[in-house]
Amino acid sequence: MDLELRQLRAFVAVVDAGTFTDAAADLGLSQAAVSRSVAGLEAALSVRLLARTTRQVRLTAAGTQALVRARAVLDEVAHLRRAVERSRTELRVGYAWAAMGKHTRRVQRAWAAAHPAVPLVFVQSNTPSAGLGDGSADVAVVRRAIEDPRFGTALVGVETRCAAVATDNALARRRSVRLDDLTRYTMAIDARTGTTTLDLWPPGGGPATVRRTGGVDEWLTLIAAGQAVGLTSEATANQNPRPGVAYRRVRDAPAIHVWLAWWRDDPPAGLDDLIALIRAAYGQ
Repeated sequence: MDLELRQLRAFVAVVDAGTFTDAAADLGLSQAAVSRSVAGLEAALSVRLLARTTRQVRLTAAGTQALVRARAVLDEVAHLRRAVERSRTELRVGYAWAAMGKHTRRVQRAWAAAHPAVPLVFVQSNTPSAGLGDGSADVAVVRRAIEDPRFGTALVGVETRCAAVATDNALARRRSVRLDDLTRYTMAIDARTGTTTLDLWPPGGGPATVRRTGGVDEWLTLIAAGQAVGLTSEATANQNPRPGVAYRRVRDAPAIHVWLAWWRDDPPAGLDDLIALIRAAYGQ
């Protein structure tokens, strides 16, 4: 049986996400499809790659070795896709939750004036690298540190944090809130690509309960229904208005740093200019 790229993608996604359910959400597939792809890869290689239990998934010894090669193959495919698609003469900017919020249109206009032949196209990808890893983006706007040495990064802006609550929640009647005001509610958190962690609160002082979500749409749906509250960047508030959801500034929350990331060994043309335009938009 021949190996297929979809099998390698499913295998790597499960390892990165930690569960088949989260991997399916990242890939936009059903959990059954991801399971079949991983099982097909194991059958093709005649070896068990993942040890599954009811609580966790972990790599076997063979899986650890296979993971290195699988990543290398997918990286090469991503490089090939970028090389081919770059002939379309557009610069694709990936993002997970929001691009640059209120600054997005200003950056697009400034880029269009300076580079009229190369459109700046924004693409959404709910992955830690915001589309860089799979080749769907040439550069990416990220709000979490990327420690992968394959990617270069530049700090381009700073944003405030906002709470997201249902419009019939008492907090929606305030102009701003504090972190402690949110602790009595269930906190919706996207651990993969969101900017909220329990480290924002002192030990033992965080939200009473946490609900894991798989992206901005699920997050907003929970909040609009009054089933959770959330914390996010001001860019999300600007770019993702939703009936039933109110955004309020959090006075005592630390700011969010905004980074631009790219493939270190293959930076796109115009990268320095794009960094300068984004920094100017943020007032950096």
